[in-house]
Amino acid sequence: MPLVTTLPDPLRTIHIMGVGGTAMAALAGMLVDAGHRVTGSDQGRVYPPMSDYLDRLGITVMEGYRAQNLDHRPDLVVVGNVIRAAYDEAVALLHSELPYVSFPALLGMRFLPGRRSIVVAGTHGKTTTTALIAWLLEAAGRHPGFLIGGVASNFDRTARAGAGPHFVIEGDEYDTAFFDKGPKFLHYRPNTAIISSIEFDHADIYRDLAHCQESFHKLVGIMPTDGCLVARWDSDAVAAVAHTATCQVRRYGPGQDWDGRIEDVDTQQGMMRFSVLHQGKLWGTFSSQMVGEHNLFQVAAVAALDAEGLDAAALEDGFTRFAGIKRRQEILGEPGGVTVVDDFAHHPTAVRLTLDALRLRFGGRRLLAIFEPRSNTSRRNVFQAAYAEAFDAADLTIIAPPQDLERIAPDQRMDAGALVADLRRRGKEAFLWGIAPTGSDQPLLTADAIAADIAARVVANAMPEDVVAVLSNGGFGGLHGKLLAGLEGRFEKKSK
Repeated sequence: MPLVTTLPDPLRTIHIMGVGGTAMAALAGMLVDAGHRVTGSDQGRVYPPMSDYLDRLGITVMEGYRAQNLDHRPDLVVVGNVIRAAYDEAVALLHSELPYVSFPALLGMRFLPGRRSIVVAGTHGKTTTTALIAWLLEAAGRHPGFLIGGVASNFDRTARAGAGPHFVIEGDEYDTAFFDKGPKFLHYRPNTAIISSIEFDHADIYRDLAHCQESFHKLVGIMPTDGCLVARWDSDAVAAVAHTATCQVRRYGPGQDWDGRIEDVDTQQGMMRFSVLHQGKLWGTFSSQMVGEHNLFQVAAVAALDAEGLDAAALEDGFTRFAGIKRRQEILGEPGGVTVVDDFAHHPTAVRLTLDALRLRFGGRRLLAIFEPRSNTSRRNVFQAAYAEAFDAADLTIIAPPQDLERIAPDQRMDAGALVADLRRRGKEAFLWGIAPTGSDQPLLTADAIAADIAARVVANAMPEDVVAVLSNGGFGGLHGKLLAGLEGRFEKKSK
């Protein structure tokens, strides 16, 4: 059966290919809530927090994209954008009569009709902003539906259908599926949209910044004339796109119609008090656990929700109780007084902003940054020079060797050794850890071995009051757990 544009009836069983991804697992949760029986497959082992989330949903992940995964003949197959047409499971699907659809298209057909869709797009900040807007609506009693590209701590989940009029969606510019190369957010029917930033990213599908902007032009082009576009106006790349909008445009950022300022930061409690200004006048003052200059620009959330009819009083409690996103400046533990932080940052701008925020949040404590170049863009050398400037806020930087470089041309690969040398030339303490010793019979270490080597070195050298920030958009070979276990073991022995 060909790709479907309407949902099959009856629709009882749904199989998700690539279920371990944050968005796909989120969709799985919504479908389970809606009464569907859901199965799923993924390339290999799924790591926390998504593995824990799928376990709670009762979904056992079929490991490997094998043709046999479809033997139970589901009513519908959802194909994630990580799936290649050459995978055995995809080949079996295309040769079967099973109806299939992309995840964004299914979301648009199944959950968005009759709702007010708030779409949060941009290279940086969209996950936190999406979660914040969803929580602000929830705290205000609006019970929104939402889809977030990470587990929101306030909800302890990534998505739900919701019963209220609003549906808040993280709008990804990445392509939809191997059979649909348009950006995901074109399926999301926005009434209100935010564009937080536009930078060159996803080097595996976009040529340059202008190519990225083309996708955002398409998003602006589907906005209804009675809609509202909230745009970061001090970004030339965003302004150039937003200028073409035929709907209302709300400009935010330094010196814009919607602006903000940090009033003070409590480095002991990890809280920030900030004000939002509209046309230079105070709109509201709020407290937040999300400390940092880049988080201040969540004033975009205020501008969007003001357009949806909420006032400052309705948002105050929500801001105070917003607990952030798992893997976004998330404190995993503090064994022996060493604070271990997990963050998803991988683009150089995100790395810089995250470390700047941690510096502000933790004051003068020694900050160690451990970075895994894992994304399709970070494993390429397109941002080699930019990464050298992204770690300035860290006192010590540890770079892990990039993995799975076989599909990247040698002249396009990230050179981790050169990055460390560049950091040292900038006067920074930096190391390349997780590589096999010279002359070793195993020149390439596994992800688990890389993580074990880095953890052992960090555990041996960490001191109480250190802040260890792990920056990766993947599981990093279980590094987080290895660090916590190693630090607990070291400091427990020392205290005895």
